[in-house]
Amino acid sequence: MSDDAITRTHPAGPALGRMIALLALAVALIALPFVVQALGQPALVPLATRVLIYAIAAASLNLALGFGGMVSFGHAAFFGIGGYVVGILYRTYVDDALFLGFILGTDQLLITLPAAILVGGLAACIIGALSLRTSGVQFIMITLAFAQMLFFLFVSLKAYGGDDGLTIRRRNALFELNTRDDTTFYFICLVIAALVFLVLWRIVGSRFGMVLAGIRQNERRMAAIGIAPYRYKLAAFVISGMGAGLAGALMANYLRFVSPDMLHWTKSGELMIMVILGGVGTLLGPLLGAAALVILETVLTGWTEHWQLVLGPVLLIVVLFTHGGLNGLISRLGPGRSAS
Repeated sequence: MSDDAITRTHPAGPALGRMIALLALAVALIALPFVVQALGQPALVPLATRVLIYAIAAASLNLALGFGGMVSFGHAAFFGIGGYVVGILYRTYVDDALFLGFILGTDQLLITLPAAILVGGLAACIIGALSLRTSGVQFIMITLAFAQMLFFLFVSLKAYGGDDGLTIRRRNALFELNTRDDTTFYFICLVIAALVFLVLWRIVGSRFGMVLAGIRQNERRMAAIGIAPYRYKLAAFVISGMGAGLAGALMANYLRFVSPDMLHWTKSGELMIMVILGGVGTLLGPLLGAAALVILETVLTGWTEHWQLVLGPVLLIVVLFTHGGLNGLISRLGPGRSAS
């Protein structure tokens, strides 16, 4: 057997390269707060936290978009719903009242995050059950319409701030940790992001993920061999909505504020840009895309108020010439394949 055949049969080199790259990424993310504080740049810790939160939202969208072939333009709805779950539960807790007459308020992170995941998944189930009866442009427009309906619904809720939004005085509590400390909250988001990416990795590599990939490539052929595409696509859409709801809950805690802007269609566009920028259908692409977009936006807004005029050409260059986003570019520059 030739050396090339052995390499193809036992791809230890690329696998080892991916493991080293992931380990280096993990070490860098863990060390980041301490390094930036030693450099006298503590403001970079909240910036990194925002990247992690958007990475969770973009990775969740990528499950539907990149792996399931469902171009959803309404994922901001689930992102915003997750945020409002935190805000409403906190307001109910502070007012010592009952939401809808029977739901107790709380400021505990271990309760608000699962609640945001549950409500986000329920909303995704309802919207997906109706939207997935269509495909193509019709699916895009229906998901967009649902998101805008929810946007105007929360604008009309004057009891919870209406168009002005809802202020959360302090972040949700988690055991004895000081969640008001930016470094502590960064590590909370880092652990949650790691768990989310681990779950998505297992889903993509499972038989469910393989069926989902087959549906994306040829839905009619999968239906012909006895697989019901609708059920698999709906399950993936619900999981995607649950992840977006989780990200929205973390963002509400990060900002200590939630507003209808979290549900606006432009937020869906931002999440989609992150996925495309990082690499559609790759596991680490959404993290790279979120980091690139958030950092570019932060840097460019410091230069000019017309930062979108600069950001647009940069995004076009990356999308047109990297062939697979930043993840594809890194895979070609590195010694091994990407961690996709």
